[in-house]
Amino acid sequence: MASAGRAATVGGPSCPFSDEGHPMTHTTTARRKHTPRPTLGTTRGQRVARGKAARAEVPRASHSEFTAGADRTDPLTLLEGQGLTRVPELLPIRYGRMASSAFAFFRGAALPMASDLARTPRSGLTVQACGDAHLANFGLFASPMRTLVFDVNDFDETLPGPWEWDVKRLATSLEIAGRANGYPDKSRTRIVLAAVAAYRRAMRAFADMDALQVWYARADADRVQSLTSVSLRGRQRKLLAQASAKAETKDNLGSLTRFATVHDGVARLNAEPPLVVPLRDLVVDPVEAEKTERGLHELVRAYGASLEPERRVLLDRFKQVDIARKVVGVGSVGTRSWMLLLLEDGHNPLFLQAKEAGPSVLEAFVGASEYDNCGQRVVVGQRLMQAVSDIFLGWVRVKGIDGQTRDFYVRQLRDWKGSLDPESLIPEGMLAYGEVCGWTLARAHARSGDRVAIAAYLGGSAAFDVAVREFAASYADQTERDHQTLVDAISSGRIAAEAGI
Repeated sequence: MASAGRAATVGGPSCPFSDEGHPMTHTTTARRKHTPRPTLGTTRGQRVARGKAARAEVPRASHSEFTAGADRTDPLTLLEGQGLTRVPELLPIRYGRMASSAFAFFRGAALPMASDLARTPRSGLTVQACGDAHLANFGLFASPMRTLVFDVNDFDETLPGPWEWDVKRLATSLEIAGRANGYPDKSRTRIVLAAVAAYRRAMRAFADMDALQVWYARADADRVQSLTSVSLRGRQRKLLAQASAKAETKDNLGSLTRFATVHDGVARLNAEPPLVVPLRDLVVDPVEAEKTERGLHELVRAYGASLEPERRVLLDRFKQVDIARKVVGVGSVGTRSWMLLLLEDGHNPLFLQAKEAGPSVLEAFVGASEYDNCGQRVVVGQRLMQAVSDIFLGWVRVKGIDGQTRDFYVRQLRDWKGSLDPESLIPEGMLAYGEVCGWTLARAHARSGDRVAIAAYLGGSAAFDVAVREFAASYADQTERDHQTLVDAISSGRIAAEAGI
């Protein structure tokens, strides 16, 4: 059995997933020359053999292992390190949100978990990983065909990496959410086992499909409802239907009503400090404000260069009229996020979000991204993992109002986005939701990784499911301890936090 203190991999120099023969499994500051992908030209039998060889080297039962150890990196030190590059006045909001519950802490602690996962066994099989695949990072959004689809919807940390890490983060999030909801241990066990089994069965199903079938596979809202309806009671079915209906109201017109006010025919974004602060309130000097606004207009023009030509034509129909800094998420609080209001003919709105992109939390443990621009890393990873993506998804590098050059990715702010509130779910609802998330994650991994080898590694038994369930329980215990450490640090004055924002 592989030790929890090392990253176990398969094969020697000739194996494309080995330590020696592949840059994925060692830490480096150099940019990758290419994205790791399954070896082309191998037979299905060879791919199955690769998966079985990985299983022999790193048994499925070894994935139950988690031991913090005396040399574990302090999670608060890691979080404080992240804060060094963020907006200082927003950090207390981040810590206040993370301190509100163990689940909120878990959401913001992708870096500490990546540090811990790097000490656990890994099969050596690589996919385009999400890097932050907890249950709240799945949800509904609009496809370009204007239908609701269900998919992974956060890619700030995406990077080629071990597929197991995403599965373990999803499983642990279900365990922690179940504890927060007061589910008994037996129910939580069923939920986690069902989600991991759904991943395993889906990967085995995708292994029997050709690459195009996998690429076209997706879960639209109707399919999600049909998949979950057998497990949901009346109230839970109603909640799912309501989430779908609510998502369709979150369009650009709805955002105009929510975030802006029209005075004398001119639309301006509303100030809701500290969560939404228009540029005019951030830069009060008129000369500097005009200079900054010109720079932000340049941001939109430069970002357009990352779009396909026909989408640049569409973007050119709109004129930028206002911009505001917006606080988003839990773990993302403190990163620079801009809300841009553009109008066609003075009244038809388009809301874009330009969100700062830094290095993935995985990079310190699996190697640097091949992309010099971190925004491009996010966009390429999102397009690889999602069945369909926002037509305005792009990236840009630009100098900020503080004179520092940063990378951003750009997307529509709210385009039919919706999700289920985990706190509203009964155990049967959480189980059904976890199964859909497990299927969705397998589909995302199957698009970029060697689905045949991964399926062969997983096999037909529940060995991997049971191991991950044990890991999830142990890591949930650790998360609760880490959350309490944050609460204590706030109480002692080591960390400043603002609650309820």
